[in-house]
Amino acid sequence: MKALVLSAGVRPAGYSLPRQIVPIANKPVLEYVVENLRDVGITDIGIVVGDGAQEISELFGDGSYLGVSITYIQQDVALGLAHCVRIARPFLGDDDFVMYMGDNVLVEGIGQIADEFARLRPSAQVLVDKVEDPRLYGVAEVDENSRVTRLIEHPQEPRSDLAMIGVYFFTPAIHAAVDAIEPSWRGEFEITDALQWLVTHERDVRARMYSGFWKDTGKVEDVLECNRELLMGLRTDIQGIVDDESRLIGDVVVEEGARVVRSCIVGPAIIGAGTLVEESIIGPYTSIGADCRIVDSGLADSIVLNEATVHNVSGIETSLIGRRARVGSARQHRLVVGDGAHVDLAA
Repeated sequence: MKALVLSAGVRPAGYSLPRQIVPIANKPVLEYVVENLRDVGITDIGIVVGDGAQEISELFGDGSYLGVSITYIQQDVALGLAHCVRIARPFLGDDDFVMYMGDNVLVEGIGQIADEFARLRPSAQVLVDKVEDPRLYGVAEVDENSRVTRLIEHPQEPRSDLAMIGVYFFTPAIHAAVDAIEPSWRGEFEITDALQWLVTHERDVRARMYSGFWKDTGKVEDVLECNRELLMGLRTDIQGIVDDESRLIGDVVVEEGARVVRSCIVGPAIIGAGTLVEESIIGPYTSIGADCRIVDSGLADSIVLNEATVHNVSGIETSLIGRRARVGSARQHRLVVGDGAHVDLAA
C-alpha cells in the first residue's frame, strides 16, 4: 500500500510557513502524518505540494531520516482532492493507497483502521466522526452495517452528523470515479463526488468511526488545542542546562543546548534546542521552539516558533508567536504574531 499526503493548502495569515509544517509540540504537523503512516508499515509516500514545495522538501528531503521514501507531486492550481488523485496516478499506479490530509492531526494514529481496510478491502473506506455542524464538512450517510449510502459536500440541510475527517483508504477503483466526475459548483473536483460515484455504481464504500482525538489545524485555536493534547504525552527529559535557582514542575523537556536560568517551568512544556529562558515563568501547555530568547517574561498555553524573542512580557496566554518575531513590553495580551513581526506595546 502507498500513501498520498495532501499538502498544497494555503499558509496561515501572517506566517511564511505552509500550515502543514507549523510546529506543534516542536514537531511539524506533517511529521506526525508521516509517522502515523510509517507506523502502519506504509513507507512509499507521495506528497502533493503547492507553493510551499520548497519549504516542505527542504524539511523532509527524501524521507530517509524518518524511514520512508517521499515523492513530491506538484499541484500548480488547487482544483480539489480528487484532482490530487488524478495528478498522482503515475505515482499510485494500481496499488491500494491511503489519502491523508497533511494538516490533520490524529493523535492515536490509524493502525486499527488500516488493519480493517486490509481485511475487508472495500472499494473505499472513509474515516468519520460526529460533529456539531455538519454543514462545514463532507458528510456521509450510512446504513446499519456502516456501508455508505450517500455522500454530500457541505450540505445546507444535513441528514447525518458524520463528517469525513481527512483520511481515506482506496483501492484502484477510485481512479475510474475521479475520471468520471465533473467540477463542482466550487470549480473543484470533489473527492465526495468521486465517492458518491462509487456508491451509485454499487461499489462497497464503508465508513469507520474514529474514536481518538483529531483536529484539522487550519485555525490558531485548533493548533493550540493540538499542542495541549500532544504535550500531555510528554515525559521529562533534560538534555540542556537547568541552573540551581530554577524549578521544573511536572513533565518538562529541555532540549540539547537550551538553558533555563532563574526560572520556573510548569509542565507539560517543551523548551527547544539552543533556547534561553531567563528570569521567566513558563506555564503549562507551552512549546518554545529552537534558538528563542524568553527573558523576564511569563507565558502559558502558547506556542513560540524558532528564533523568536519575548522580553519583559507578563501574562501572555493562548498565543502563537511566529518565527523570528520580537515581542516586548506587553501585558495581558492574547497574541497571534506573524513571522518576523516586532511588537512593542506599553505596559
